[in-house]
Amino acid sequence: MLDAPIRQSLHQPLDALASWFERRGISPNQLTAVGFIVGVAACAAVAADRWILGLVMWLLNRLIDGLDGSVARRIGPTKLGGFLDIMADFAIYGGMVVAIGWAVPDARLAALVVFLTYYLNGSAFLAWSSLAHELDVEGDGRSLNFPAGLAEGTETIVMMCVILLARGYTEVLLWIWAGVVAISVLQRIWFVAISLAADQSSRTGRAEGQ
Repeated sequence: MLDAPIRQSLHQPLDALASWFERRGISPNQLTAVGFIVGVAACAAVAADRWILGLVMWLLNRLIDGLDGSVARRIGPTKLGGFLDIMADFAIYGGMVVAIGWAVPDARLAALVVFLTYYLNGSAFLAWSSLAHELDVEGDGRSLNFPAGLAEGTETIVMMCVILLARGYTEVLLWIWAGVVAISVLQRIWFVAISLAADQSSRTGRAEGQ
């Protein structure tokens, strides 16, 4: 929901920082690898009950994730880079939920439900991205086509920060987050259904006009 305005507001500072890495020959894939390592460290810190350290590493991981895309846009994105980026994102998003569930046994059921909603949400937009390519739907410049939803990257960053800062409310916050992501799943299913129906109607209209 907030990704588009946040990307717009951060474009210039991230691009300026990306130019520094570009001049030093640091590739987007190298940044993705470093970000992944930092993300794994964040998950490990959370699982080990070092939540403030985990929070710092989580935010650093998200910063690097923004930088690798900015560098890629400066030098030219690659399909491999886009693939590695989304794989790293999914691994760390899921890893953070697993780490929280590991650290807080009472919240494990809620963490499992969040993990399930992540799985469904990811499946929805990955499936749409493939369909969007077939339908020639214009994206926003990223390697995949992301339909808008209540829970996007910005909301995920904020919610993880809230959970890591409010240890005593982990379980209830995870249940709330599971509900928010579930709403996003339904939004994306509805969006895909409407888009496909519109495309079918357009095709039918063209066929009848011939």
